[in-house]
Amino acid sequence: MMAEAQAGERHESKLQWQMLAGFALGLALGLVVHFQAGGADWVKTVTTYVTGPLGQLFLRLLFMLVIPLLFSALVVGIAEMGEIRSLRRVGLRTLLLTIVVSSIAVLISIGVVNLLQPGAGVSRAAADAMVADAGSGASAILERSAKTPSGVEALLAIVPSNVISAMSANDILAVMFFALFFGIGIMLTAGNRHVETLKSAIEGVFEVSMKLIGLVIRLAPIAVFCFMFNLAALFGWELLISLSRYVGVVLLALGAQMFLVFPLLLILFARRNPVTFFRETAPASVMAFSTASSNATLPTALRVAESRLKLHPRVSRFVLTIGATANQNGTAMFEGVTVLFLAQFFSVELSFVQQLTVMAVCILGGIGTAGVPAGSLPVVALILGMVGVPVEGIGLILGVDRFLDMCRTVLNVIGDLVLATVVSAGEREPADTATGGD
Repeated sequence: MMAEAQAGERHESKLQWQMLAGFALGLALGLVVHFQAGGADWVKTVTTYVTGPLGQLFLRLLFMLVIPLLFSALVVGIAEMGEIRSLRRVGLRTLLLTIVVSSIAVLISIGVVNLLQPGAGVSRAAADAMVADAGSGASAILERSAKTPSGVEALLAIVPSNVISAMSANDILAVMFFALFFGIGIMLTAGNRHVETLKSAIEGVFEVSMKLIGLVIRLAPIAVFCFMFNLAALFGWELLISLSRYVGVVLLALGAQMFLVFPLLLILFARRNPVTFFRETAPASVMAFSTASSNATLPTALRVAESRLKLHPRVSRFVLTIGATANQNGTAMFEGVTVLFLAQFFSVELSFVQQLTVMAVCILGGIGTAGVPAGSLPVVALILGMVGVPVEGIGLILGVDRFLDMCRTVLNVIGDLVLATVVSAGEREPADTATGGD
């Protein structure tokens, strides 16, 4: 198993370098073409018949897998929370705090993006041209976004009258609602032999989907090259300026959650010194940053919680295990900022309600998919289509995704430890009696 894990890490590292190479090469060639060839016919021929279709193939493969991936991940993630019933008070407090902290993360992300406008300033004509070119292939989903209902109709539309139709229409909110409802049903009927068989089958769908996603991601270096070549050839230096702004805004949002929100939670609800807390959790931070994986960091986080933070073992084990899949502030903030940034980049106006919807979907989309290399990529792609943003824009962020992935994983892991600390602070009884039986 250790050898397999090391081989997987080496493969992931190699893939990240290949994606970075594709990003750099596509950007460089695209810039050369932008300034030397301009609107030459041969450039349009290459982007229309070579780089465009290759990028669209990658997106189509992602869209093909994203619905079964999201459905199975959400169902399994909710079903596995059945332990909450036995933990009662601890489970309820964990869920409430997760909702509160995630809501704060949502507001921070929306506020920072709207205040700093990292995607603004791009040539409107070029953006309109990109939007116009996105009408075929995987971006055909954009046609559905124009028909998105509003007001009471939008609220009712979340509940699908036909889940199969919702899946075929890529109605992500309706599919997520059904998955949440279905997962709660499995959780409430846990222990039934047939239900356990069904749960195992859905877990199998998740495993197969993730395996296929892993195969598709191997095409990412080629897709990144194609996306960046097309974008750079069209936007020129405006692309690099907006990209640097985007990275800065993501880091600012993550930093605000890490160094403002988390310390306040520790002081107000756990009576902990934030400086001491961050010093004690340093091993988990280093592991999270180096591996960019919440799952890989979980053993270290558990050890830190028990040996350094001196938390109730069974409280910390429950909260950290649930948090590794459900409490993903960093992932939700990254995905939300990315979607809002690309909406600004392509001059797609989103109302405040639409922005809140995007962030809510990002929070739900993180359940069950955290800790998986490039696991957020399909979620971002589908949300882009949902709000009418050209999904080709995802190529913009793939080249810098590895570094941002490392940063958001640190926030995810530290957020779980903060949550465990706050929940544990409310448990005054001995660990064996505070959380009930197994």
